[in-house]
Amino acid sequence: MMGDNLQAERVSWVGLGVNLGLVAFKYSAGIMGGSSAMVADATHSLTDLVTDGLAIVGFRISRRPRDRCHAYGHGRAETLLEALCGLSLLAAGAYIMLDGLWGIWGALRGVPKEPPSWLPFWAAAGSVVSKEILYRYTDRWARRLDNFALRAKALDHRSDALSSVGTLLGIGGAVILGGRFAALDSLAAGAVSLFIVRSALPILDRSVNELMEGALPEEVQEEIGRILGATPGVLGYHHVRTRRVGPTSAVEAHVLVAPEIPLREAHRIATRAERAIEEALGEGTMVTIHVEPFEERGGVDDAASLD
Repeated sequence: MMGDNLQAERVSWVGLGVNLGLVAFKYSAGIMGGSSAMVADATHSLTDLVTDGLAIVGFRISRRPRDRCHAYGHGRAETLLEALCGLSLLAAGAYIMLDGLWGIWGALRGVPKEPPSWLPFWAAAGSVVSKEILYRYTDRWARRLDNFALRAKALDHRSDALSSVGTLLGIGGAVILGGRFAALDSLAAGAVSLFIVRSALPILDRSVNELMEGALPEEVQEEIGRILGATPGVLGYHHVRTRRVGPTSAVEAHVLVAPEIPLREAHRIATRAERAIEEALGEGTMVTIHVEPFEERGGVDDAASLD
């Protein structure tokens, strides 16, 4: 668990370094080349830079061991910072969208706009390549470590790469066609904002769901039910509760055992169930099993359920 967080932090440092270089390069190219689309794209990369820093802080906090005040550890720090990631992306997207719409409105009113130079075009091309490579690298580690925060960062990198494609086309069209078509640069800025907002929404949805104690995915809950039902000595189960705690999962359940067996044997059954769930969901999973006597109610056995 500790090693996974260290590796996640290293991946975030790589992203931070790449984004730092891209922000400086794209802002310079956008300002020097007179491209609002490139400035917007640089702002998108700036939000990635900020969220990379937040992710590193979150990984460091989540590595802290459990204590008396944090019995479930500090994993929610990642969730909170992931939510901040989504909010920063949403705010940046709204700002860029307004700026792009203002430029388009100016073109419709006949306000002349100078087309950008080729410098922002080549900056956009370099951004597409570098961010796609960074996406593949981050996504590979996110899947290997099963880390939601890294997956959010990978989606950030992919959205940046896709938005840079729109920037590339908009700047290219503005440079080649010129005249009234110089407004394509502003149109590209507006398109970038849509990519940013689209990437922010699933990040916010996932992080808010976790902060609101949302359950694990349905397929994971079904797997937990299969494990409990297949555990020797378990005659039924109910009151299954699941949630995410940052990079780990927490599971609580009541299992039904034969009322006549010794307490020691009932404890062994619960321990087997806990270990099986932890093995299926990954090291560090917090599993709590409560044992109850199996009883028939009006001729109907206690039913296995997730209630």
